[in-house]
Formats: sequence, structure tokens, C-alpha cells
Amino acid sequence: MNEFSKEIEGKFPLFEKGLIEEMIKVSEVRTIKEGEVMMRTGQYIKSTLLVLDGLIKIYREDEEGNEFFMYYIEGGKACALSLLCAQKQDTSEIMAKAVTNATVLSIPLSYTDQWMTKYKSWNQFALSSYRERFEELLQTIDHIAFRNMDERLVFYLKRHQEKLKSNNIPISITEIAQELNSSREVISRLLKKLSDKGLVVLHRSHIEVLNLNKMLL
Repeated sequence: MNEFSKEIEGKFPLFEKGLIEEMIKVSEVRTIKEGEVMMRTGQYIKSTLLVLDGLIKIYREDEEGNEFFMYYIEGGKACALSLLCAQKQDTSEIMAKAVTNATVLSIPLSYTDQWMTKYKSWNQFALSSYRERFEELLQTIDHIAFRNMDERLVFYLKRHQEKLKSNNIPISITEIAQELNSSREVISRLLKKLSDKGLVVLHRSHIEVLNLNKMLL
């Protein structure tokens, strides 16, 4: 087994050996730079993307360019919506942007469709991806529909902290406002309150999370 095979097996340990071997033959490795948009609304989906390393943000964008954050995809995961679009051979209804430098496997649709019946592990992986992303969407919708903006902001920061595995979140107030469908003034005021309570530290290029856990109780 070569190093690339070991890397795929390490990220996707449930995949059969035959699936990994076929995946290596037909897939293309893509390196995505931080901030690069890798999928746009209306773009025809020609391949399924599996993330090997890095963090990808999935969101919706309206006609005015406002963004609605949906969920993240990290190493060892795939975008369930892209899998669904792949099966339907449809155009994308989402946007995907690299939060960090990322490495992904691009797999032609014809193969991923065959693998649904050929490899049990791929079928289970696809179904598991649908379930996980659906649960994340329910959680996001719950915070939008039933929580105040201050609670949504804390939830948003905690999710970034967990996915980035860092207390330093490289994000601007403007970006937060766009993704939470709020104004820059409101987000700035709420962040100032969190800062005054000693829960975060506001830096010029990032937000440092100190302790948001008690805000979630």
C-alpha cells in the first residue's frame, strides 16, 4: 500500500480496499487555497468532492450577495448536498469556500453513482453524510428560529472554535454579520458585550475565544 492509499484509508477507514484502489485510479487531487471559492450557485456539478485535509464552509448566497452559513466540512467528510447533486447530475444550489488551505479528492460522477451499489462502504458513507449534514442543518435552523441574536452569535463562534480546533478565529465582523443575516453594528455591539464579560478578546485580524461555555448553559 503506497502513501496515498494510507492517507485515504486514514481519513476514510471504513472504505474497502477495492474502493480505495479504484478511487486512486479515477480521482484527481486538488489543492484549494484559503478563501478560494470552489463551488458556486448554478455551477454544473461534474464531480463529488471528498475532503482529505482542511476546512470547507458551505453556505447559500442570495441575489444581493448576502451569505447564509449552513455547515462545515472537514477532513474525512464530504458535502451531502454535492453528493445529492451528483446523483441527480444537477446544478449546485450552494456555495463552498475554503476556510483554510485544503486538499480534496475530485471524483467523476459516473464512478460515484456506480459505487452506490458496488461498494457497501460507499453507500453507508453517503447515507451517513446525509444524516450528519441534516442534523447540523436542524441545529442551525433551531438557533435561527428559536434563539436571540446573542445566543446565535455564541453558537456561531463555538462552532468555529470546534471546527478550527483553535481559540483564535480569523474572521471579520462584516463576515459574521453576513452569515448571521444581521448588521455589522449589531454584531459589533454583541461582541463588545462578550469582550466586556471577559469571554472573548477582540483583535484586529481575529477573535480570541476565552470561555463561551457558560453562555451555552
